[in-house]
Amino acid sequence: MFKKTLLGAVALTAMLAGMAQAEDLREFRIGILGGENEADRLRNFQCLVEALPPVLGVEKVSLFPAADYDGVIQGLLGGTLDYAELGASGYAKVYLADPKAVEPILTTIQTDGSTGYYSVMVARKDSGIRSLDDMKGKKLGFADPDSTSGFLVPSVSLPGDVGTTIDEYFGETGFGGGHENLVLEVVKGNFDAGTTWSSGVGKFEDGYTSGNLRKMVDKGILDMGDLVQVWQSPQIPNGPIVIRSTMDREMKAKFKDFMMALPEKDAECFSAIQGGDYKGFTEVDENFYKTIIAARKAKIGS
Repeated sequence: MFKKTLLGAVALTAMLAGMAQAEDLREFRIGILGGENEADRLRNFQCLVEALPPVLGVEKVSLFPAADYDGVIQGLLGGTLDYAELGASGYAKVYLADPKAVEPILTTIQTDGSTGYYSVMVARKDSGIRSLDDMKGKKLGFADPDSTSGFLVPSVSLPGDVGTTIDEYFGETGFGGGHENLVLEVVKGNFDAGTTWSSGVGKFEDGYTSGNLRKMVDKGILDMGDLVQVWQSPQIPNGPIVIRSTMDREMKAKFKDFMMALPEKDAECFSAIQGGDYKGFTEVDENFYKTIIAARKAKIGS
């Protein structure tokens, strides 16, 4: 009786594994974070729609651009997305909800060889704001509640830099609806300053080598001559490429190999999906994000 039960369990496990593998072979689903124009996001990832099917052996690759960070996070937690590129805080949110939902496998390498980036606060050049001292009592904008550079790190770092709580120091705070829109709101004067992300490498007037400012400059929707930088955070770990943990093992390996080779095999595609200049990818796991996971748990809870 025990032998029959054991054999039945093995058969069921094999059947479920086979069903999961068959499902993997039909469609590969890519989640794309919100924060910039949807048409631009779809255009940037189109190269993967064309390149990945023969590599992974799937029938099609589908793109799912979310309105905000949480849309992708919930898709990953629900198992309806196979791959996404998250900020460190977004990954921390997934991990704290379900540490087995996704696997972080790769992150980007900056042109200077580092694997980190920065939160920067920018203001209009004609505002007269040049430092945090000038922001006392002013209106500060954050990018997104689930953004590492646009909210988590500034909310943790700024109190120490200004000597009091954010609510006491700034006259008002709010969210801009993603990084791109936040900077546009600063330019319009709806926020006195706002926090966004940048490599911190290269020249400010170019929007640095990568990050939201660089992407906006490259799209022709931002003139860095209109802005000044008034604050920069400590370095933040570059966000991870994550994949669904239950994905077929062979497909995981094929996808990882494809991404590792992408910077040299198709530099244009690599630059499009990353938004700026990077050297390539390097391997990471959950340990790379322990400090951000702890910071998010302490600050937000989940």
